[in-house]
Amino acid sequence: MIKLSVNINKVATLRNARGGNIPDVVKTALKIENFGADGITVHPRPDERHIRYDDVRKLKEHLRKEFNVEGYPSADFMKLIEEVQPTQVTLVPDAPDALTSNAGWDTVKHGKMLAEIVERLRKVSRVSIFVDALPEMIEGAKACGADRVELYTESYARLFIENKNLAVAPFVTAAKKAEELGIGLNAGHDLNYYNLNFFNKKIPNLMEVSIGHALICDALDFGLKTTINIYRRCLFRSKKYVNQHCLLTAEEINEAEDEIELPTDI
Repeated sequence: MIKLSVNINKVATLRNARGGNIPDVVKTALKIENFGADGITVHPRPDERHIRYDDVRKLKEHLRKEFNVEGYPSADFMKLIEEVQPTQVTLVPDAPDALTSNAGWDTVKHGKMLAEIVERLRKVSRVSIFVDALPEMIEGAKACGADRVELYTESYARLFIENKNLAVAPFVTAAKKAEELGIGLNAGHDLNYYNLNFFNKKIPNLMEVSIGHALICDALDFGLKTTINIYRRCLFRSKKYVNQHCLLTAEEINEAEDEIELPTDI
């Protein structure tokens, strides 16, 4: 089963807008777990404009499912990962002032540096490297010793509306390369309930998706429980499995389907 890891950075952004502790990041993360998500993702940045380093520590104390921490491998970030020891660390090449992730690592150009970082972090966590959907970048990640790659899916999401088959093509190629090399495959960035099911169907060796912005925005309309289960349905390849594992009642599913255009070809 493909795992859904929910990025809760936006929850922390809302909290930080007013100060105090509303919404409570830890309590919200636990609700997300209870509503069916397979894990929690956070991306602490140096300016702590959303998730703070102390949030990461508190989350590790309370979470019961997988915990994925993304970030640029600065000295402070490395120390945090070695202290907290999350299930997975995802290395991203973002500059400190980046609004959001906007490119994957050049694992060839930065191969030596990444190999040293991966060797160090694999002692405490599973290591994934954020890459563009290029076979050579996946080969580079494998050479660095990474356990997984996370495909940067912004281009897929952007082109999906115009031509979904063209949009997914490079990701199919990249996925085949990952499978050939025996490296695990994650994906994330701008995935949502319109484009997720098609991506899932075309990428058979997909292991995990990390989704934050779109899911939290949808939760404003439909609530966290309904939204998480909508996204989980997009990741199931069997209707029987959906019926057995969806945490929504049949009535709740029908109500959601009346309001939004859920994928039906699963």
